[in-house]
Amino acid sequence: MSYLESIILGLVQGLAEFLPISSSGHLALLQHFFGIQGDKVLMFTVMLHIGTLVSVFIMYWSDIWALIKELFITIADLCTGKGLRLSERPMRKLGLMIIVATIPTGLMGLCFNSFFESLNTNLLFIGVGFIITGLLLFFSEKIGKNRNDIEGMNFRNGIFIGILQGIAICPGISRSGSTMVGGLFTGLTREFAVRFAFLISIPSILGAAVVELPDAMHATTDASLIGPMVVGVIVAAICGILAIKAMIKVVVDRKLKYFAYYVWILGALTVIYSVFFM
Repeated sequence: MSYLESIILGLVQGLAEFLPISSSGHLALLQHFFGIQGDKVLMFTVMLHIGTLVSVFIMYWSDIWALIKELFITIADLCTGKGLRLSERPMRKLGLMIIVATIPTGLMGLCFNSFFESLNTNLLFIGVGFIITGLLLFFSEKIGKNRNDIEGMNFRNGIFIGILQGIAICPGISRSGSTMVGGLFTGLTREFAVRFAFLISIPSILGAAVVELPDAMHATTDASLIGPMVVGVIVAAICGILAIKAMIKVVVDRKLKYFAYYVWILGALTVIYSVFFM
């Protein structure tokens, strides 16, 4: 892998992980057209996940630190018999909702991991996934003004968003798009839907890296990949920060439809290519 290829892959991973256009779908297309064999760059893929994870930590460090502190306070409250007191502790409820949303995602990822991996080379399915993503984004713009934030969120909302995040393991279906749209459909405000979508991406991205790590450790990693790998990770982290900032503004300003147009065109081209040229 050349430095140019690593920069392109890092750029795509960083932007597409947080913009609603499916990073897995874009990486699958790039691997196909660049002729990159996935089993030979597994460690590179894992490191790209780490790069995007760094982006979320930088952008949401105040929330992450508050959640960590709240965990210890919760343990102390439970030990002293005070209970969870979710109505009094919004940050505690946020942490619990992140766990609730992560459970269905994790179960789907573990149970259907082989199936999801098999789709990475199925360009027809990936194209259809892009089109589905576009439909979700387009119709989300039709939703009126929502009023719920963490105080108005319930367990059903968290489970629903988590299931959508699990479905988005399929290449072509955007994780960030699905979770944000899921939040909007359950009545969350646009600002909180974005915030929640990015916070639940932390266990999702970390989980994906952990699942892929054993295979990556056993795969042969060429020493010449170390330089491009470092460059790719840095590019992914920087682009991830820019993508998160852009996404917050896009959702609040109701401009998701423009991403819908993009993934519709990309999906149609992918389907046409897979049907007539493969």
